[in-house]
Amino acid sequence: MTLGETMGLFRASHSGLGELVDQYHFAMGGAESNVAIGVARLGVGAAWIGRVGDDAAGRKILRELRAEGVHTHGIVDPLAHTGLMVKEARIPGHSAVTYARAGSAGSRLDADDIDASLLSGAGVLHVTGITPALSDSAERAVFHAIGLAADAGVPVSFDVNHRSALWRGRDPRIVYRRLAERSQIVFAGESEAELLVGPGSPDALAERICELGPSTAVIKLGAAGSVTLSEGQRVAFPATRIDPVDTVGAGDAFVAGYLAELLLGGDLLARLGTATRAGAFACLGFGDWESFVRAGELDLLDQVDPVSR
Repeated sequence: MTLGETMGLFRASHSGLGELVDQYHFAMGGAESNVAIGVARLGVGAAWIGRVGDDAAGRKILRELRAEGVHTHGIVDPLAHTGLMVKEARIPGHSAVTYARAGSAGSRLDADDIDASLLSGAGVLHVTGITPALSDSAERAVFHAIGLAADAGVPVSFDVNHRSALWRGRDPRIVYRRLAERSQIVFAGESEAELLVGPGSPDALAERICELGPSTAVIKLGAAGSVTLSEGQRVAFPATRIDPVDTVGAGDAFVAGYLAELLLGGDLLARLGTATRAGAFACLGFGDWESFVRAGELDLLDQVDPVSR
């Protein structure tokens, strides 16, 4: 189960000056819904809660999520538009994103939108640091969902997913620490972990995050792999070597792989193995989630040309 804002996405069809690109692909994307899609593609039940506007982008989001097998609890808000983002690349491999999300339907998510019955049957609740940055009501929704999860004995997964522009000069560290303290699993990039607990090596960061309360801390290091501390067990897991095409969504795919394997009963090494391969797979195609791996496809990475690996 996850909740948050998913937006309509206009992605330039090719690199160059954005104002001269005459074709944009109309898609959708959002960190939490990306994770839900990634989990569903790996054969595990996934659900998403969010608000969209009564517009083309909102209808597309609900349509795509349902088509991907995600149980969709989408609230159509007649008083607000669906948030939008425009993604362009001046040169290949370097994307710039412009957002139009102020006052969006997604930012109007509130505690009343989260029904306790939705959490009672969940295997895990996944949240990010993006949603509480959107508005006071969205922050209330996240902490309300966490409270309901705690009441139901559902573990909480938290991916920091820091977006500095969303905080508009506010300090996110207090909110991030509150989220970490209420979570059982924390995912963070190295710089995101430093926001939580100060500078240090990946090992030290994972240890200090676990001191906040989580039983598991996963430090995502990109091409350097990951470092995890889980119930006292430390694992440094190497990345899968690939020639990336587009790294957007790789972090969400990693989280999806970890959570899917967790829900399937896999041990720590199995979780990290699936997470790492899912993250690598996401880098081999374009889009926020379109290239995410499906169940049964993970072994395709073994067929990658070893020269490129």
